[in-house]
Amino acid sequence: RMINLAELTPYILCSICKGYFIDATTITECLHTFCKSCIVRHFYYSNRCPKCNIVVHQTQPLYNIRLDRQLQDIVYKLVVNLEEREKKQMHDFYKERGLEVPKPAVPQPVPVSRGRPRKVLGSVFRIPPELDISILLEFIGVLKSYIYSLQPLEKKFVRVSGEATIGHVEKFLRRKMDLDPTCQVDIICGDHLLEHYQTLREIRQAIGESAVQ
Repeated sequence: RMINLAELTPYILCSICKGYFIDATTITECLHTFCKSCIVRHFYYSNRCPKCNIVVHQTQPLYNIRLDRQLQDIVYKLVVNLEEREKKQMHDFYKERGLEVPKPAVPQPVPVSRGRPRKVLGSVFRIPPELDISILLEFIGVLKSYIYSLQPLEKKFVRVSGEATIGHVEKFLRRKMDLDPTCQVDIICGDHLLEHYQTLREIRQAIGESAVQ
């Protein structure tokens, strides 16, 4: 069915400037997204998320934000001419100030290999190098009082940065499964009950590669 843009608008608007996301940037602590310029400017005078008020980082909140290119691509596809208007505004901004307009990144050519020719796909998704950990999320046990209210995960496999902590994984699960704040979540890897402060890279080093795959 055709979906009206108004139905999707609440999910692609920045809560700071009330406009569509430009350079969509997500806070890794709480997964709330804003325009990059909006959230960077906000962090000049506050270290808290403007939406949920969580402390992002005690001294350097900019360490805990990441560009969300997939979401930005979705916004540009949904909102007609938004990308073109943004490019024109940026071009005019630099021209008015006598500055050189930044050039878009040029894709690197594919090296030609000798021997048997290979079929080259026009569009290939490549996992960014910073997403270096693959984890499989599965239920081990759940209280009967919660079993009927849980929202199952659409995908069990998740690819994340090794810098992510168990606290991040728990927040991800709570949001995806719409868990009640009173619901206790214990994350176990093998026979080990994991702590919130542990990073996935530390766990992989301590327990072994097979444990997190």
